[in-house]
Amino acid sequence: MLENLLDLIKQNAGSAIINNPAIPNEHNDAAISEAGSSIVDGLKKMIASGNTQDVVNLFNHQGGDIGNTPAAQQLSGGLIQNLMDKFGIGQGAASGIASNLIPQVLQQLVHKTNDPNDNSFDIKSIVSHLAGGSQGQGAGGLDIQSLIGQFTGGGGANNANAGGAGIMDTIKGIFGK
Repeated sequence: MLENLLDLIKQNAGSAIINNPAIPNEHNDAAISEAGSSIVDGLKKMIASGNTQDVVNLFNHQGGDIGNTPAAQQLSGGLIQNLMDKFGIGQGAASGIASNLIPQVLQQLVHKTNDPNDNSFDIKSIVSHLAGGSQGQGAGGLDIQSLIGQFTGGGGANNANAGGAGIMDTIKGIFGK
């Protein structure tokens, strides 16, 4: 997932990072990597702190300005702080980078995740990665079935498979696929 996300960021990094005088060229790759880490770590933190609905809403977002979603705002704030801390960039420049890059990347990530003809991102892998594991217990003892239950309003393992639907069908349903 992270490799595909970094590719997506590189595709959108032109004016935000690569052609930005606030980031010296020798730091472009590190800044791109930092943007990827900020997105993944930010989503993980949202899930770990119980903000699963913000993540669900992000992946269900259709039309409008994705940059105004609570999840995008949190991810932008994390990237701004990381750019300031790690590269010594001023708040204005870091805010410009985040406001230019994060909405573009998230819009494409959501589109690719929901596109049945694009397998560069699949929701099962994303949820598993964000929860910190591939099955069962994730990071910090987070039970992935419980996480899915949170997405579905407390369904848990039994309701995730209710009516013969598999876990993948449940996850796809959660994200409007």
